Amino acid sequence: MKTTIAVIRGDGIGPEIMDATLRVLGALDVGLDYDFVDAGLSAYEKTGELLPQVTLDAIAKHRVALKSPLTTPVGEGFSSINVELRRRFDLYANVRPAISFPNTRSRFAENVDLITVRENTEGAYAGEGQQVSEDGATATLVQKITRKGSERIVRYAFDLAVRTGRKKVTIVHKANILKSTSGLFLKVAREVAAQYPQIQCNEMIVDNTCMQLVMRPEQFDVICTTNLFGDIISDLCAGLVGGLGLAPGANIGADAAIFEAVHGSAPDIAGKGIANPCALLLGAAQMLDHLDQPENATRLRDAIRATLAAGDRLTPDLGGSGTTQTFADAIASRLG
Repeated sequence: MKTTIAVIRGDGIGPEIMDATLRVLGALDVGLDYDFVDAGLSAYEKTGELLPQVTLDAIAKHRVALKSPLTTPVGEGFSSINVELRRRFDLYANVRPAISFPNTRSRFAENVDLITVRENTEGAYAGEGQQVSEDGATATLVQKITRKGSERIVRYAFDLAVRTGRKKVTIVHKANILKSTSGLFLKVAREVAAQYPQIQCNEMIVDNTCMQLVMRPEQFDVICTTNLFGDIISDLCAGLVGGLGLAPGANIGADAAIFEAVHGSAPDIAGKGIANPCALLLGAAQMLDHLDQPENATRLRDAIRATLAAGDRLTPDLGGSGTTQTFADAIASRLG
C-alpha cells in the first residue's frame, strides 16, 4: 500500500533540489505517491495567495508534507510562511539534527552528532503583540511561554532520546534573567525530566551553551530549548558540520508533520543546476523515520555519507564540480 504525501516544490532552488530528492526516493523505492501543491512566491504568482487553501487542505489530508524553501514577498501577507504553517497545524516540535559528514567544509568540529529540539509555536519568535509607538521611539512584543507548550516539547525531547537510544537531554534556558518565561520553562522541564530516570538531564544557560558548542560539541546529545534560542542554536550547530546545506528540519505536531531543508531559496543560484540537495534529502530521511521506515532512512543517510566520503560528483559548495542532478545520481547509485 502506498502512502501519499503533500509536496511543495518551493521557490528559487526549491524545484531543483526537490526534483533531485524525489529522484533519489524513487530509486530507494519507499512506496510514496505525491500530491504536488504550491506555496510561497510561486503560489502568489499563480493565485495571489502565499498559502492557498488547496495547499492547506492537502497537508491536513495527508498529514505529511515534504517542503522546499519558500520566498515570502516583501510587504505581502504574513511575516513568514513557515511560522504561519507551524501556527496553522500546531507543529510544536522543531527537530534539527546536526551530524558530521566526511569531506565537508566544517571548520570547528568533527564527530558532531546531536539533535536540537526547539519549541516551535511560543516565545519571542512567534512575534505576538508586536507594536511600535506612534513616535517610532519604542518597540515592544509579547513573549508568552505556557506550561502546556513547555511540557509537550520537553516530553517530546525525552521521548526522542528514549526512542533513538540517546543518553542525555540538555535543557537550555535563560532563567537566571528571564525569571518568568524561561523560569517557567525550566521548572516544567525539571518536572518532566524526573519522569525519565534512564535519561541523564542537565541544565545550561543559553550563552554558555553557545560557547560550549564551539569548544566541546561532543558533550551534547539532545538539546531542548525555547523557540528563539532554538532558532539560533540550531544554526550554530549547522555551522559546526558544514553549514545549512547539510541541515534538515522536521516540524511535527499531533496531526501533521512537515519536513524540509532549513536553508533559503537562494535565488542567486536558482536555475544554474548547482544547488546542493543534501539538506532536503536529509529532511526526507527524517520523514521516512516518521513514516515508520527506519531502514530506508538509514539507507538514505548511509548513501549520502558514502557519496560525500568518495567526493563523487559533489556540488560546488562542497568543493566539487557536479550538478544537483549528477550528485543525486551518485547518491542513488549507493543505496544499499
